[in-house]
Amino acid sequence: MTDIHFAPAYEQAAKIAKGEIGAEELLDHYLARIGKYNGDLNAVIWMDEKGARARAKAADAARARGDRLGPLHGVPMTIKESYNFVGSPSTWGNPAWKDHYPEKNALSVQRLLDAGANIFGKTNVPFMLADWQSFNDIYGTTHNPWDMSRTPGGSSGGSAAALAAGLSGIETGSDIGASIRNPAHYCGVCGHKPTYGIIPGQGQKPPGIVADSDISVLGPLARSAFDLEIALDVMAGAGSPQNGAWKLDLKPARHRHLKDFRVAVMTSAEGFDVDNDYQAALNGIADKLEAAGARVSRTARPDIPIAAAYETYILLLRAATSGALSDDQLERFRKIVAEADPDDKSYLTLMARAGTLSHKEWLRINNERHLMARKWAEFFGDWDVLICPAAAGPAFPQNQKGERQDRMIDINGNLQPSTDQMFWAGYPNMVDLPSTVVPAGITPGGLPVGLQAVAAYGEDKTSLKLCQLIEEAFGGFTPPAGYD
Repeated sequence: MTDIHFAPAYEQAAKIAKGEIGAEELLDHYLARIGKYNGDLNAVIWMDEKGARARAKAADAARARGDRLGPLHGVPMTIKESYNFVGSPSTWGNPAWKDHYPEKNALSVQRLLDAGANIFGKTNVPFMLADWQSFNDIYGTTHNPWDMSRTPGGSSGGSAAALAAGLSGIETGSDIGASIRNPAHYCGVCGHKPTYGIIPGQGQKPPGIVADSDISVLGPLARSAFDLEIALDVMAGAGSPQNGAWKLDLKPARHRHLKDFRVAVMTSAEGFDVDNDYQAALNGIADKLEAAGARVSRTARPDIPIAAAYETYILLLRAATSGALSDDQLERFRKIVAEADPDDKSYLTLMARAGTLSHKEWLRINNERHLMARKWAEFFGDWDVLICPAAAGPAFPQNQKGERQDRMIDINGNLQPSTDQMFWAGYPNMVDLPSTVVPAGITPGGLPVGLQAVAAYGEDKTSLKLCQLIEEAFGGFTPPAGYD
């Protein structure tokens, strides 16, 4: 049982298939670890031991018959609280929905179960999935296993913390503002934000909502980039009622060897500074890629103005989430817009403009987004992947006071609003591109950082393959201290 809790899900499934460990035995191992470590960490906030034990027994019985349930046969896993799972609450951290128990599994949840995964618990989220910290009035605060005073990220913060602490075999997340990528980066694990629309959002929406949101996607988190691809293949595909209209056919990875990749590396952007130690880690990966024979550029970029990319993203992002605004919030935003200088590009003013946009103005901004998407497509004619930060620095200290834009973080000795680093969330995300986050190293301060590998539209397999090769060649997940 030594360190099997930190093993990739594909290794766990292989050991179960070979009879080296039972599915029920592995479930018991994770339950024991949760009993030992989860109290202070508070990553896993709901469990179904009875149902999970029944599934584990069924997985062991199937193996004894010689049957294979799927690529995740018997692997114990937790899922993000916002995913519908029959018998569990799906509250989004909102006390108004504390009694919301869905009657049907999310489509991704059902696909994971059908692939043999044994879902035994749920992990914490921020209120309405709207923070890079994971706390709410129902479940409390989740901490970062690398440093309990720091955030694990959000909104899939419980997912990433559980993986890093060895409390789950594999996980699920969602991402509209780096909610997969940011927690993976902060906790030293892996996450994949897929091409928009390839994983159906059915069953991962607030109560009463069925329409898909702009920008938002579902995707996996794991301790290995190989697990990310397995989970992506399980979760992706057409969803009802579009099943008869289209079929997913992702392009294969462009290359199979590091020496064949063309990689652009971007460690900072004008107006959006990045922690020096984090930049050093990314440049270290670039150096290793060059030594392995890859073609690397530290200057190649999509031909898109940085400030325009940030403004366009924030406007589209906050327009996409504006349906949740109360009448009082709308009135406040109208007042902010009326009094703001036309050149004010602060986060709060942009959010207020986004929340009160006319449809005509949204159409203009959406057109700007599509022009930027064409620039990205041109860029990927010359380059296979862009490596860039997932955030401005490593995990920052917990700070739950005020609104997000009022919470300051220290980057290279300078305080900046925590929302400034959302540039790295939106740069590829608003144009629907896939990106994979994997560990890039540990800072001198002892915190993990991750690289974000961005690929062309529909070319998820290319960013995944590069990250898998990086994992094999340079090392991947490292467990935090204290979770033996």
